[in-house]
Amino acid sequence: MKVMIRRDRRGALTAYVPKKDLEEPIVSMARAQMWGGLITLANGWQLELPEMAADTALPITVEARRVTGEKD
Repeated sequence: MKVMIRRDRRGALTAYVPKKDLEEPIVSMARAQMWGGLITLANGWQLELPEMAADTALPITVEARRVTGEKD
């Protein structure tokens, strides 16, 4: 699924899923640099992000895989 990752006005990371019209804060990351690991959103969804350079500029839209919370 397409996911846009950005920083909000306070500097917190958020994920926006256009297909679901869902925007949630990222509350944890399996890897400090985020890319290539799992992130957890405030609603409990876990998304696997692709490998990317640590200095990838935000905002960016990536193809992520949802690994938990499969039912809506």
